[in-house]
Amino acid sequence: MSDQSDLPTPKAGAGVLELLRRFAADPAAAATYGEDCLKQTLAIEPRLKAFEYLPRDVTAKTGPLGGIPVAIKDIIATSDMPTTNGSPIYRDHVPDADAWVVERLRNLGATIFGKTVSTEFAWRHPGPTVNPWNPEHSPGGSSSGSAAAVAAGLVPLALGTQTLGSVIRPAAFNGVVGFKPSFGAVPRIGVHPLSPSLDHVGFFARCVDDVALALSLLTGTSDGDLHGRPLPGFAVDIELGITPLAKPRLAVARFSKWERAEPEQKAVFESVVDRLRSAGAVIEEIALTELDAINWDAITTIMLSEATTIFSDLIARYPDRVSDVMKSHVESGRSKTAMEYLAAKAAQAERQRALPAELDGFDAVLTLPAFGEAPHGLDWTGDAEYCAPWTFVGAPAVSLPAGFGRNGLPLGVQIAGRPRDDLRTLRVAKWVEATLAFDPGLPPLRRP
Repeated sequence: MSDQSDLPTPKAGAGVLELLRRFAADPAAAATYGEDCLKQTLAIEPRLKAFEYLPRDVTAKTGPLGGIPVAIKDIIATSDMPTTNGSPIYRDHVPDADAWVVERLRNLGATIFGKTVSTEFAWRHPGPTVNPWNPEHSPGGSSSGSAAAVAAGLVPLALGTQTLGSVIRPAAFNGVVGFKPSFGAVPRIGVHPLSPSLDHVGFFARCVDDVALALSLLTGTSDGDLHGRPLPGFAVDIELGITPLAKPRLAVARFSKWERAEPEQKAVFESVVDRLRSAGAVIEEIALTELDAINWDAITTIMLSEATTIFSDLIARYPDRVSDVMKSHVESGRSKTAMEYLAAKAAQAERQRALPAELDGFDAVLTLPAFGEAPHGLDWTGDAEYCAPWTFVGAPAVSLPAGFGRNGLPLGVQIAGRPRDDLRTLRVAKWVEATLAFDPGLPPLRRP
């Protein structure tokens, strides 16, 4: 066995599997890693503003995730830390119990590393977090702080949520891997709802193996989550990760909105297609015409209708502590009729039934995660239209960093799969990740 003194110190931006291998070889490293992360975070946080609350205890525990700091989006309940939901209404609120996914993380030995900034109730009105690649740009949302914290190398894993595009889009904007599992794969007990028909729990990390490990450990069911649908179980080898699906058959979906994408985003995407084809992937363009035509109107009808039911009373009770953005969205929701909502739900069910046949013969879909770089300014978190189709049908989706735009900000690609075919989607994503071999590195905020 190697002398532990010869082992390298875990570097900023190390991944989960990399750290677990290091901790297995040198248990003392697990004991100090959380403290190192906290010191780095305290130094960077005044500029990044990714956290609502930082942990007081980062003592490493034992378990499959022992020594791994995991940041938690601040709409996910923690019994020992405030959960503000991105709102002054809940500024000092400490829940009585952990969310299901937080309790599971604790049981696995993870260190709950604070609460990351969310937009107000995960619904558009942004918080103070900046993009670590350029603080004049948005980190995206609603999982703003989680994406930025992983991008800045402060934590190797963070939880987010997605109702439209709140994992995939900020992952692309920050140059990290984002994964939205299939709908119902991770129980949402203790996660503040926005739209129960659409809400997903997802993950941010630095590589596909790490989000695959997170899913393998955190998928499950709960009697309290009526939408729960457990996935087929799988294990992730700590040494090797998951097995990539070599030379996959990929469907390229540009959708009718393709012309709105920034030229640099289009160029990165075309380069990715060429490289994957050269590496042996079979690639074919498909239209998904009906999904393209219906998904945005239907998904926004569902979200507005359900969110209005959830938040109308809150606005009535606390009108001075709710943003004008939320008030405007709720007003829009009130204009939706029951017939419109039911028609949207019927369209959702039909598209969910139809998608597997539409993707017959393909391993996954390759598309954009966003229209381009993160928007300038902090008042707009970006357009979610390229994320919406896969949220609408509850399909797994992965965002991978793939290049940079004209302003030096990250650009990505998105890989989506059939609902409940999460492992295959991740295996495709790992092959794409290895083929591209693109590492954006640490952002300027973290460079020496």
